[in-house]
Amino acid sequence: MADFPRVTIEGVSVSRMMVGINWFLGYSHTSKAASNFITHHMTAERIADVLEVFFDAGVDSLYGVLHDRTKVLEAVKMAEDRTGRRCITLALPTLDVAGTPEAADENARLLDKVAATGATFCLPHQQTTDALLDRTTRTIRGLDRMLAMIRERGMIPGLSTHTPEAPVYADETGLDVATYIQIYNALGFLMQVEVDWVQRVIWNAAKPVIVIKPLAAGRIMPPLVGLAFVWATIRERDLVCVGTKTPDEAREVIEISRAVLERRVPDLELQTTRSKNSLKGN
Repeated sequence: MADFPRVTIEGVSVSRMMVGINWFLGYSHTSKAASNFITHHMTAERIADVLEVFFDAGVDSLYGVLHDRTKVLEAVKMAEDRTGRRCITLALPTLDVAGTPEAADENARLLDKVAATGATFCLPHQQTTDALLDRTTRTIRGLDRMLAMIRERGMIPGLSTHTPEAPVYADETGLDVATYIQIYNALGFLMQVEVDWVQRVIWNAAKPVIVIKPLAAGRIMPPLVGLAFVWATIRERDLVCVGTKTPDEAREVIEISRAVLERRVPDLELQTTRSKNSLKGN
């Protein structure tokens, strides 16, 4: 089977589907109990099993890796060895926004560690970006200095945000970024304005946009509903990041996404309950 469709971001070929890591690390957006279960259940071996499915399908771009995510980094290496594929990683470090010489020194040390992981892209986390966003001046104050530090370490800078304004201000002020991250899903989950407004932001963005939380942290079911919406309403240059907990879930989201892009019915066995027997002629 051919690899999953790809796009180019600043000369780097990346899969249009990216692997999210929230379900690997325990960020359930549901409850502490649910997050604890994920944290304890998802060992490096189990994460590698999921990544192997993605890598085999040509989905070799991983979103969210940091120098201290040792479990994920170990799993990436295992999956690379199994599949013979190199994983393209996007790091999302939280940088100090104080603007002092001491903060700059700390940021330099952190970015050195991030670069040492082999990350291709580095996007300051929304905790950094959104703290610096100034709606009065329509700027992201001081982010240009952080982006320059990323460039100096051989990584491609991007912009991670939970606000719809950040890509707009980045374009207006000419920030040196190659891509943006934007929350986008049919429920409007964690989005700050209506879905149609965010879609317009994505379509007007000067650079490719990486859509995150397309299934609203598991609130949109079945996955066909959430994935069909995002793939159908973004541009061909944009990307979708989705996280899964099991190899079977990875196979599902890959096949559903392929089917949506190819305008066909997904080749998947549907879940079975007694109430559906009459649909099968039983």
